[in-house]
Amino acid sequence: MGDRPSFVIEDQSEVIDFLEKRLAPARRIDTHGAVVFLREDRAYKLKRAVKFPYMDFSTVERRAEMCRAEIEINRLMAPEIYLGVAAVRRNRTGLVLGELDEAADDAVDWLVVMRRFDDEALFDRLAEKGSLTPDLMALLGARVASIHDRLPAIRNGFGRPDDYRHSVAADVRQMREHGARLDPELSEALAEAMPRSLEPFLDVVARRVEAGAIRRCHGDLHLRNIVLIEGQPTPFDAIEFSARIANIDVLYDLAFALMDLGHRGLWPLANRLLNEWLWRIKELPLAPHEEALALLPMFLSRRAAIRAYVDASVAAVKGGDTDLARAYQRLALEVLKPAPPRLVAVGGLSGSGKTTKAMAIAPGIGRVPGAIVVRSDVERKRAAGIPLEQRMPPGSYTPQASAAVYAAMIERADRVLRSGQSAVLDAVFARPEERAAAEELARKVGVPFEGIWLDVPKEVAQARVAGRKADASDATPDVVARQFSYELGEIGWKRR
Repeated sequence: MGDRPSFVIEDQSEVIDFLEKRLAPARRIDTHGAVVFLREDRAYKLKRAVKFPYMDFSTVERRAEMCRAEIEINRLMAPEIYLGVAAVRRNRTGLVLGELDEAADDAVDWLVVMRRFDDEALFDRLAEKGSLTPDLMALLGARVASIHDRLPAIRNGFGRPDDYRHSVAADVRQMREHGARLDPELSEALAEAMPRSLEPFLDVVARRVEAGAIRRCHGDLHLRNIVLIEGQPTPFDAIEFSARIANIDVLYDLAFALMDLGHRGLWPLANRLLNEWLWRIKELPLAPHEEALALLPMFLSRRAAIRAYVDASVAAVKGGDTDLARAYQRLALEVLKPAPPRLVAVGGLSGSGKTTKAMAIAPGIGRVPGAIVVRSDVERKRAAGIPLEQRMPPGSYTPQASAAVYAAMIERADRVLRSGQSAVLDAVFARPEERAAAEELARKVGVPFEGIWLDVPKEVAQARVAGRKADASDATPDVVARQFSYELGEIGWKRR
């Protein structure tokens, strides 16, 4: 055992050999922090006896505590998966596997016991097969927003500016400690770039704490920790071992999935996920989520950097190469490259394809993962406090209400642009003053503007709105017919 990595504290080979025999013909999966055995109906996770600065499983007592914590935390997010804990005990004949949630003073180790799911439904597998879709991203964004909204705010000692500084410094230190297992030049470049991406926005960090954006989040929300169960994306394997890692900004929590999609060349899907999450999550007036987009490049970079040194640790345990870890380093630097924000407005009567167009162009505008789509239909439902798919009550579409919706759109897009992210406005824009307000926003913030107007035959527009399902728009064929009688005035935007 002389070549055992320094972070491996105990020899668990006896327990692992026992589990391989006891759970045969289970499939074994090794990570830097666990050994997982997959049987037909259940999965058994043994925590490795490792000690990192960010994760301590070094004693049997600590592993027992963390197994119970894993069950407690993950039942909040995936109750259909997590069953309980089981002890590996030693009796006179040798090692035995205890019953679910059975007390065991003679335990030599502990297991988390989960209900088995289809491995092919894991989001990393779906990504590899090209089976992830915008619709799945929409479901995931809604699910994550719902989880985040249920979590209580934490304001006592997490997410402050100094915490961010220390965390970034720790990420740099972890990369440097891996030496040649990672790319030393990239480690040094990130040592300069990551703090530089944080310092201008420490006031935003402080406001996020006071606003309640820090919560006990999933903490490890990459694609391998999301699975499709009965048609619903289900996050699992949330962080249990470190409050410092899990008590984080909700946008930083989401950033792991965004980064993982980007790493796989799926930035358009990341854009869809981010937009859906922003449409769904409750407002934080003291520190709006759009304002926090200023932190997103740093969040994405940190997620990639963490993945780099974690994968380097896995390679050290398993003796593999570190090509993947170095690719994460390159991504960590790439997402910090600046890209000036732009404002695009997409107008046209209901059924003209505005939202389809807006969502199609958003991923390619500005910095990754692309532009934020600010929709009039979403603003209207959020202001009314109703689900996006629920129809507005009769009498809601007054000129005064419409003016308030357009004002809210402009205000939200202003926050997006000032954060450094690009924005796409998606609305009818039937009135010349509404179009002028969009153009004025670009002039005020100092960003390039492009206006797009979509023309479509009335019959096509009516057929489209008639076929909509579970959409934020309330337009009907009759609404379309009325809109075609509008006096639109001169339209100076590009007509398509």
